[in-house]
Amino acid sequence: MAADKHSPGGAALTDLVLEVFRLNGRLLSAGDKLVAEAGLTSARWQVLGAIHYASEPQTVSWLARSMGLTRQAVQRIVNDLVGEGLIALKTNPAHQRAHLVTLTRNGHAAYALADRRQTPWINALSKGLDRGEIERALVLLSTIRSQLESPNDGE
Repeated sequence: MAADKHSPGGAALTDLVLEVFRLNGRLLSAGDKLVAEAGLTSARWQVLGAIHYASEPQTVSWLARSMGLTRQAVQRIVNDLVGEGLIALKTNPAHQRAHLVTLTRNGHAAYALADRRQTPWINALSKGLDRGEIERALVLLSTIRSQLESPNDGE
């Protein structure tokens, strides 16, 4: 097969990736509108969510890996959120320079407000969609992400 010709699977996956890019843009835009009342953006909401769902306080590097983002991008948002009093940095007994990130009382409140806004929005968005198809799409996207996280980086 020529290097410049997609296989049928490669062509289909390219179409899916392009659609995911378009969807991501729409989700970020909708998310910004959804959480504006909480004083958040989609990016800040995503970081607060990663902190909220972590089983214990984590470092910026861990949060970035769990979100599939660079440490620098997450660090910038963390710095902003610390400045706004939504998160705090705690001493990490395992590493002097890599602080643990935690939500403050205001951070919990902002996240809870965003969550209350998201629930009716996502319920409305899911109307008319088949739950089984959603679950199959989740498995597919998770599998693709896992392949990208493999040592070969999906190659």
